[in-house]
Amino acid sequence: MSQAQIISAVLLSLRIAAVSTLLTGLLGTLLARSLSRSKKTSFRVIETLVVLPMVLPPSIVGYLLLISLGKNSWLGSLIYLATGETLLFSWTAAVIAAVIVSLPLMYQSARAGFQGVDHRLENAARTLGAHEWRIFIEVTLPLARPKLLTGLALSFARAIGEFGATLMVAGNIPGKTQTIPTALYFAAENGDHTAANLLLVISLTIGIAAMFSVNFLLDKSRTQ
Repeated sequence: MSQAQIISAVLLSLRIAAVSTLLTGLLGTLLARSLSRSKKTSFRVIETLVVLPMVLPPSIVGYLLLISLGKNSWLGSLIYLATGETLLFSWTAAVIAAVIVSLPLMYQSARAGFQGVDHRLENAARTLGAHEWRIFIEVTLPLARPKLLTGLALSFARAIGEFGATLMVAGNIPGKTQTIPTALYFAAENGDHTAANLLLVISLTIGIAAMFSVNFLLDKSRTQ
């Protein structure tokens, strides 16, 4: 495996993780805000679907995405008719896979953050005539910030390490869909231990940095 392929895999992984973390952060925060305070059965069903990828094998998640995004599915056929292309075996498919598998981590962190907010402060803002969105932006989000940042760090680390679902829907195309985990897997399978060890060190470095960030944010939240 060439140095250029290794660099390409690392850069693509970072790109996929950055985009998926942005999407996961927005989606997870909005879902947590909407679902955390509701006891409706329909909302509990949605919550179950959101966190389900956390307990499913990545290959199962990947297969579900494969049949959902393929040209024979209603969603895949609409995308194909609109663009003339399929999402499968593209970096976009890798982003979707990363979002699906990392969303439970972001959702759970955001939910814990919102549930830990002192509702008396939100009610005080309401008595002063503040709109709900202003309360959310200026009161709720700052108070839940440590847990939200923790969720983002965990989501980024999960996206960087995603393998099973990504391999199912995006494959392992060098320069196009080959990420750090898939590159490491095929390097080891082909006996290229030098490349595999280098990718291992890079992956461990990113993972340790992410976990250090999570622990720092958790310690910070406990002292507030």
